Amino acid sequence: MPRHALAPVLFLLGSLALTGACSTGSSPADSAPSPDNPSRTRGNDTGTQVDLTKLKGVSIVSDSSTDRSCPWATSYPDVPGADTMTAAMKKDVGERLEVFLGEDTDSQATGCGGMDGLEGPELNVSFSFLVASSDVLGVRLTTLDRTSNADGVGTEAYWYDGAAKRYRPSPGLIADGSRDAFVAAVKKRLEKREGVTPETVTALDDPDAYLDDMAFTADGDLKVDFDRGTVGVPPAGRISVTLPEATVTPWLSDFGTRAQRQTTAPDDKLDLGAAHTPAPTVAAQPDPGEDPTDCSKVKCIALTFDDGPAAPETGTLLKYLAQYKARATFFVVGQNVATHPDIVRAEVQSGHEIANHSWNHPVLTNLTPTQIRSQLERTNAAIKDATGKEPTLFRPPYGAMDDRVKAATSLSPALWDVDTLDWKSHDPAKVAQTVISQAEPNDVVLVHDIHPTSVAAIPEVLRTLTARGYHFVTVSHLRATL
Repeated sequence: MPRHALAPVLFLLGSLALTGACSTGSSPADSAPSPDNPSRTRGNDTGTQVDLTKLKGVSIVSDSSTDRSCPWATSYPDVPGADTMTAAMKKDVGERLEVFLGEDTDSQATGCGGMDGLEGPELNVSFSFLVASSDVLGVRLTTLDRTSNADGVGTEAYWYDGAAKRYRPSPGLIADGSRDAFVAAVKKRLEKREGVTPETVTALDDPDAYLDDMAFTADGDLKVDFDRGTVGVPPAGRISVTLPEATVTPWLSDFGTRAQRQTTAPDDKLDLGAAHTPAPTVAAQPDPGEDPTDCSKVKCIALTFDDGPAAPETGTLLKYLAQYKARATFFVVGQNVATHPDIVRAEVQSGHEIANHSWNHPVLTNLTPTQIRSQLERTNAAIKDATGKEPTLFRPPYGAMDDRVKAATSLSPALWDVDTLDWKSHDPAKVAQTVISQAEPNDVVLVHDIHPTSVAAIPEVLRTLTARGYHFVTVSHLRATL
């Protein structure tokens, strides 16, 4: 599409009305798929509610591309004190990304770049909190890999024992002496499940490899989830087994007992014995007040920041913007909003615009209408919880949009004119030069506030373009005054 040809398209799409009824149900394409379709609250998918205000000092480690031919996005939490668990997630996510991109020389996969004829390659790794209470932390990572031969969905639960200061995989919930009895009970529950055969269930002979997603329900039962094709034939889909509290409790390890208790009756705070003091809440900057800029008469630029909020990067960015009384639009990811509502409030209080960038950054055109609505509506709800107001704009990840995406929401789509490709370079000077050299009046510029290198580029952008007579406005203000 030619440069600036996006402008009339955006204004036309902005007038589209919502068609079809909105679904309030969760879907497997959201944070953590489950065949039982459990309820999810504020990013949690176990049927229990995690109070995210307990997660003092948490940061979300996110990365993504804007390459529509090879789209990928990864995200996992870094909670102070749980360093070894964070390291385990980092290692696993890094290995999955290397395989997807074809950079793992030990893998037979050629990566998304070598998938000739394959439609819609995509890697998405997202997170949800299972437990965050007392000295127990549980996190589930959900991986969607559309280059996989199965359904591409994989889940894994990561546990941290604050008392022992140890990362524990899911089998650590079971006492060593009870492992055989536990595995036998799981096998027995699988025997009569459709799609399970004696040959497929032998996977449980290696419990450390296949019992990698175990978590407690709000009633204290233990739910074990299996990826498609592990303990059953692939057409059977994902399979889960739930062992009642009375059955499983005698088999639990000391840590498993505490994890069960903190799931069913959580304490008021999370204390993992972090050696450092959690970072302070991001402070709002002075609100510059009503923006009188008329973009039909002066040169305007709309800086937009995707994939946040991020700590501490977004807080640093707010300070840079305030120095020039510059306004920006933040296209936020719902799972990060739920974790950092204070940062989103600070963005609004500092005079900036908040917009929707989906719940966990999937390619929306790969989803069903119900899944698309869920991605956007959950994020709208998180933004409203944080700020008291729902957004009016959304940016589809990777700019991927079709008629189904347009019909699924009344939000107005907002793409971009200048892509800094900051996720590739991680070079502040290069990012700044891209904006300075390519931006023209009334352009929308895409940057990511999850990268400290991108945030570091902003002072030079503000300084140089201000000297050239540019005004920094929100996307909505740019549209309203042209």
